[in-house]
Amino acid sequence: MSDSLDSWYHEKESAWLYGRVAACEPDPVKSHLFRKLGEAAAEQALKWQALDPNRDYFFTPSTRARIVASLIRRFGPRASRHVLAAMKLRGVSVYTAGSSAGHDMPTTLAEVGRRHRNIPGGNLRAAVFGINDGLVSNAALVMGVAGSGAAPDTVLITGVAGLLAGSLSMAAGEYVSVSSQHDMYVYQIALEREELAEYPEEEAEELALIYAARGMNLEKAREVTRDLVTRPEKVLEVLAREELGLNPADLGSPWGAASSSLIAFAVGAILPLLPFLVGPSLGLASGSAIGWTIGITLVSLAGIGLAISLFTGREAWRGALRMVLIGGGAGVIGWLVGRFLGVALA
Repeated sequence: MSDSLDSWYHEKESAWLYGRVAACEPDPVKSHLFRKLGEAAAEQALKWQALDPNRDYFFTPSTRARIVASLIRRFGPRASRHVLAAMKLRGVSVYTAGSSAGHDMPTTLAEVGRRHRNIPGGNLRAAVFGINDGLVSNAALVMGVAGSGAAPDTVLITGVAGLLAGSLSMAAGEYVSVSSQHDMYVYQIALEREELAEYPEEEAEELALIYAARGMNLEKAREVTRDLVTRPEKVLEVLAREELGLNPADLGSPWGAASSSLIAFAVGAILPLLPFLVGPSLGLASGSAIGWTIGITLVSLAGIGLAISLFTGREAWRGALRMVLIGGGAGVIGWLVGRFLGVALA
């Protein structure tokens, strides 16, 4: 497919999808936004078609677009915003930002993008939940093996294997996830750069419509965005945020995300193993190691619950109790399953 035909098809498909989003959007302001974006995409398709008028143009939505349309009908545009962004539909940021505290609409060019502030504690929050995953999963594993009547050495080896398998799996998953997000951002921002160079006025109008849908006066929005498209060093990041709902500051490094996930999971997973690791050197009886594991796990779960309450806003003691009950329940189930299998296979 030639570049002009490919661009024509992309605009036609975008216009078709905008129509589906507008039809399913209950908010009349947002519905109007997507109708106008669909009209703009259809106009762009006509411009591409005019470059080669002798070609036969026939549009049929791709299978991927049909699947996305069915998701929009089934779950609604807001719940489908991530797949809409992947289809390079503009305006999805109206579902992720609004005129609220910390998200005031810009009134001058200098204020564009300033309202996007990184949320503090994001890395800390991820670390806390990573430690919790490692703790609960490996504690349940250790309890299950111990419940089967296995020797302490076997429990230790199994726990170390669980630590390695879990942390490596988490690291691999984070690497793939962040890499995919980064690749999508690079691809879509490259397309945005090409479109900005070809028709800056249309890009400015689309961005103004998005600001208007979030409560800004349309004429003021047009004034701001027309000035913005003359600033190439700034406009691409703003377009990525506002049209595509992509925040480059949130992408991070794939290797950084993988290593952080690996370390956090390993820290949590090693806690239930401490009595088996250091117990012999401290003269701890082999039979009491599992008791120490239970104690360390419960105290750690309570501490994690207290830490999580900082992010959820729940009462600290409720967060601690909930984590103890959830993690402790997982450990009890692991012990009972291990006990049953140990008896059945003996």
